[in-house]
Amino acid sequence: MLDNAPYLSHQHRELTIEGYSRAAVQSYWRVPELRLGFDLGGQPWDFMGTATWAITHAHLDHIAALPVYVARRRMMKMEPPTIYLPSSSIAGVEAMLRSFSRLDRGRLPCELIPVEAGDQIELSRELMMTVHRTTHTVPSVGYLVWQRRKKLKPQYRALSGPEIRDLRLGGTEVSEEIRVPLLAYTGDTSPPGLDDNPDMLRAQVLVTEMTFVAPRHRKEKIHKHGHMHLDDFVARREAFENELIVVGHFSVRYNAKQVHRAVEKKLPGLLDGRLKIWL
Repeated sequence: MLDNAPYLSHQHRELTIEGYSRAAVQSYWRVPELRLGFDLGGQPWDFMGTATWAITHAHLDHIAALPVYVARRRMMKMEPPTIYLPSSSIAGVEAMLRSFSRLDRGRLPCELIPVEAGDQIELSRELMMTVHRTTHTVPSVGYLVWQRRKKLKPQYRALSGPEIRDLRLGGTEVSEEIRVPLLAYTGDTSPPGLDDNPDMLRAQVLVTEMTFVAPRHRKEKIHKHGHMHLDDFVARREAFENELIVVGHFSVRYNAKQVHRAVEKKLPGLLDGRLKIWL
């Protein structure tokens, strides 16, 4: 029996959030119902079946397992995966894969797709993913998955079924697309990664970072290095409209007990039970 890379799991409505995140160690997440993963700092065998990944930035704890993941899929005769990542990282990642391919003497087939803030990605007929600028020490992005629904335009809602059918047959577009923010993932970021992307604060589920929690760690230095502090969440407690806020990527300076004690002291009730400490 093979040991698996560790991960936690949490169910919220129709979504299962799975993953593990520890600062400077490894971060990897996936939502199987969306057929989508985020970051590849590690790669549990259980995640092999997920063929589409969205990488936030090129720090090793978020990307080191990419060649391993691609090689495993090739070894298991699975289709090459699709990897979205910041456009500035493409050349370096291509060079990394070529180097591993020479060392391994095996192909590493995958589709690398560059993204920029503002891009819209069609995941399926029902799902769209948008790319958002975040703030870190290297070029970074976050991702927001939207659920797309068709809704009758207001001017046609009083009509009968046959009348609506006749309009459609005549070529009239009677419906409009409604987008609902479903899941937001920031990766590593300082507070502007949230403040400049208000739709992330409206997503049903927000997965983000809270690297530091201790009062002795200065927020100015933390922000400069592209991370967030517990106090940043306290200051924004009224801004979060999310049903579930998953916070991880805690510094290895803290153990689980210290994190829980600090967060529960500053945010008693954990934002009415909506805040989940991922540790």
